Amino acid sequence: MSTDGTVGTERLSAHTTLRLGGAARRFVRAESTDALVAAVRERDADGEPVLLVGGGSNLVVGDDGFDGTVVRIATTGWSGTDGETVAAGQDWDEYVAATVAAGLGGLECLSGIPGSAGATPIQNVGAYGREVSEVLDSVDVYDRRTAEIRTLGAADLGFAYRTSVLKGTDTGVVLTVRFRLYTDGLSAPVRYAELARALGVDIGARVPAAEAREAVLGLRRGKGMVLDPGDHDTWSAGSFFTNPIVPESELDTVLARIAEVLGDDVTVPRYPADGGVKLSAAWLIERAGFTRGHPGPGARVSLSTKHTLALTNRGAATTSDLLALAREVRDGVRTHFGVTLTPEPLLINCKL
Repeated sequence: MSTDGTVGTERLSAHTTLRLGGAARRFVRAESTDALVAAVRERDADGEPVLLVGGGSNLVVGDDGFDGTVVRIATTGWSGTDGETVAAGQDWDEYVAATVAAGLGGLECLSGIPGSAGATPIQNVGAYGREVSEVLDSVDVYDRRTAEIRTLGAADLGFAYRTSVLKGTDTGVVLTVRFRLYTDGLSAPVRYAELARALGVDIGARVPAAEAREAVLGLRRGKGMVLDPGDHDTWSAGSFFTNPIVPESELDTVLARIAEVLGDDVTVPRYPADGGVKLSAAWLIERAGFTRGHPGPGARVSLSTKHTLALTNRGAATTSDLLALAREVRDGVRTHFGVTLTPEPLLINCKL
């Protein structure tokens, strides 16, 4: 390894929660904001393709790897009177745990989510009725087009369901993230029915943030959504498909198709959403005939045995195996119900 942290080759399977992905041509580990900006700026000046990797929890990397430089964002730490400013490379759940321990609320429903803090605004991470957009104040980004560092407020980020203006583009490199947190030790109002039941409270109640965090972690563990090296159900990218949003103009057609397949008395879970009505991807996957543990090629991959939204590496898989299973599930849901599921993770040098 050279003094700038570059190695000749590095398999990306070592840097993704799926434990999949071929080698990068070059690999750089940036442990400070200055080093991160310099690494990206230098590669841009050389015309070198760059892939930014944080916690690797939302990446599916092809078996051929990445023909360019991978910059591993390894900045850590947080600061501010109320711990509100956090480095992009900081492990997310470690940060959430620290805020809760410090008597701060607002992030507890996002406990147990793998990955880095800098990734959370990119895809507007959400769980158990809360989204990052609701507590985010601003982000500092390195703008690769102008080679300048800019501060963007929440209103500048174009937040929507599991997306922002930062998603699908690599022109803005997130450096730091700032949050607005509750300082009274209580959680945000509980919105999610499953969490409310686990806590034994009504929707809208606020509880000690530490209690909400433990309840969320318990629910996530039951679904194989808390990383555990010994549990192949957690060798995943989390929820592989987003919950589809059906435009109001198409909803009656979709519901009629579902009723045709499942019967007129079926109750379809649906929720209001910007741009239409949100359906449950897991519900559609299960009703299309895909059960927990459904195997892919050679049983090297499968749906999680705990949750049908997670596609998992059973230990000896390839990315091609995973994508074959993803296509099977996507096509099965589309054939049954006329709804096309969209992958949530970023696909690098591969396609669905």
